[in-house]
Formats: sequence, structure tokens, C-alpha cells
Amino acid sequence: MDLSFKTKEGRFNYRVGAIMIHQQKILMMKDEQTPYYYLPGGRVKMNETAEAALLRELKEESGVDGKIIRPLWLCQSFFEEDVSHEHFHECCLYFLVDVSKSDIFSRGNTFVLNENGHRFTFEWISFDRIAREYCYPLFLKEKIFDLPEHLEMMYEYE
Repeated sequence: MDLSFKTKEGRFNYRVGAIMIHQQKILMMKDEQTPYYYLPGGRVKMNETAEAALLRELKEESGVDGKIIRPLWLCQSFFEEDVSHEHFHECCLYFLVDVSKSDIFSRGNTFVLNENGHRFTFEWISFDRIAREYCYPLFLKEKIFDLPEHLEMMYEYE
């Protein structure tokens, strides 16, 4: 069971996100329902660690086995989703992930994968370009240039 539930005030999500970097670019993705980029990852399941959830989601979405280097940010976000307009309270733990032992770099700058009938477009986006892109989390547009050595707590209100 995903740690996500709906209340009359909105939806709560416990999620993980992967920060994968190669040549001053970060891997982001979008699907057929969303006009914005977001980080690979997904919801944590009941009785699953955040680390296990992240590695599971990476494998499911991209077929990649990654190695977690360290946690970067724990962000509590309060927002209205741009497409569904649903109100969210989301806790997301972002990890720096090494994927250098996978074949992901040979797939090109942009590649498309399908998972359970959903089409995902992945793209390596340069750090300089990310500030101009329609993407989430918003804090990434500035924080990508200076990754923390230790876990930082963040808050986003949209």
C-alpha cells in the first residue's frame, strides 16, 4: 500500500526522489498527463524504507539499478497540483544517486520508456537550463548548484 491518502482537505503523499547527475545535467522526466518535468522516484509503500522505495521506483520507471550516495533534502510541500488541482501535503526525501554502472548514459539525452501502460519521457537537463523549465520541485532551480553534504530540511508553499 502506498503511503498516500485522501482527506477532505486534500491528499497526503510520502515520496522519494532521485537526483542523478551527469556532466552538469540532471535527469528529469514527464508523463503524458503532466506538462512539467519532475524527478524520477515515487511513493513509499507501507513497511518500506525510503531507500528501498527509491531503488524500486528507479528500477520500475527506468530499468536502472542505482546506488544511493546520500540523502540531500527532506522537503515538506504544500501545493495545488497543476493538472488535477488537488491540494497536497507531501513529504519527499531526495537522494543523490549514482547510476554510472548502468547503461542509462548510452540511451541519449532524451529517451522514452513505458511502465504499466504509461509513457515516460526522460531528459538530461543542464543546470543552466533548469531555471527556465517548467519543473518541480521549485527549489531545485537554485539548490542544484550546491548540493548539501548533510541532510537539509526544506519547506515549499505554492
